[in-house]
Amino acid sequence: MSKMVCPESRRKFLKNTIFGGAAAVAATSLPTAWAGQPAPAAKSSSRVAPAARSAGTAKVSLATGNDRADIAFKSMEPFKAEIAAAIGNKRVILKPNNVITNVPLCASHVDNLEGILEFLKSIGKTNVILAESPAGGSVMEGFNNYGYPRLAKKYGIKLVDLDTEAVTVVQCIDEKDFQPHPVRVAKIMMDPANNFVISAAKLKTHDLVGITLSLKNVVIGAGHKDAGSGLANAGPGGGRSDKRLMHGGGTHGINYNIFTLSSVLHPHLAVIDGYEGMEGTGPVHGTPISQKVCLTSLDWLAADRIGAELMGVDVEKIGYLKFAIASGNRGQGDLSKIQIIGPPVKNFAKTYQLPNTWQQIISWQRPMVAS
Repeated sequence: MSKMVCPESRRKFLKNTIFGGAAAVAATSLPTAWAGQPAPAAKSSSRVAPAARSAGTAKVSLATGNDRADIAFKSMEPFKAEIAAAIGNKRVILKPNNVITNVPLCASHVDNLEGILEFLKSIGKTNVILAESPAGGSVMEGFNNYGYPRLAKKYGIKLVDLDTEAVTVVQCIDEKDFQPHPVRVAKIMMDPANNFVISAAKLKTHDLVGITLSLKNVVIGAGHKDAGSGLANAGPGGGRSDKRLMHGGGTHGINYNIFTLSSVLHPHLAVIDGYEGMEGTGPVHGTPISQKVCLTSLDWLAADRIGAELMGVDVEKIGYLKFAIASGNRGQGDLSKIQIIGPPVKNFAKTYQLPNTWQQIISWQRPMVAS
């Protein structure tokens, strides 16, 4: 177990860090089942990112069907004017979820990405890059394995390795000492004035935090790694993966880090592919579960909240999402204030098999004790 730190030292750190006090959000009593009654739609603003606004009502579009690209396009269509206005003259960063480079089920499917790109083309947004930094392996090897070069040729987009981009530094904690540690992240992922980030995520379980959806795809994916490094190993010449530092040394650390980083690292548009999700030992070694859905929202938290419902997962058990909802300033996580555009969520919800590490996953709910 991790050692206990002095309460006064911990309070001082939480106060002084750039994310100070974020973990001290009050717990709230949240609904646990989809009520099925839409709330009035909120007016959208292209000038304010979801993490910077109070939690008003939100809209999530749900599309279903037998064509993966088609349902991605259809899920985005209700937001056509809002997405076009939000992008404006910005470059679009389409961020797939490629954990590793040789397991197709763990990665964003090329057809889902094609549906997104076809939609962007339909609204005249062609300044697009497809950018990723997988946890392990060469990003271009993964792009080739997953068929992405075809998209680059068809839509004239650029394939980008985020690990070759300029970096900026944020602070994360580690459970071993609860001190701030500098973490490098791709600078372009934190530049909302010039870039519009689309998280092309999947419905997947995760063996450390329970589920991984649109937010985690952006936060961890932005972390820089040196050539040859991965989550479990250093690269040549002592290179490191800052994604490992983001994981915080345990369930308390990783949930805290994802939540606090969400104030500066988050998608501006969430498109979550559930045509074929992953259950069991995600995010890499799970098994497929057919659902044939895709959901879209300009509010990433609302999208991830509905994603949890589609997976049959109690969001109260997912630390970083629980913190985001309780904070009241990341987006909308209250089901009674999320309007569903499309069929009822309950008609397509399934109960995903959870990782066998579930008891460890939910240990963030218990106070840390001295070793």
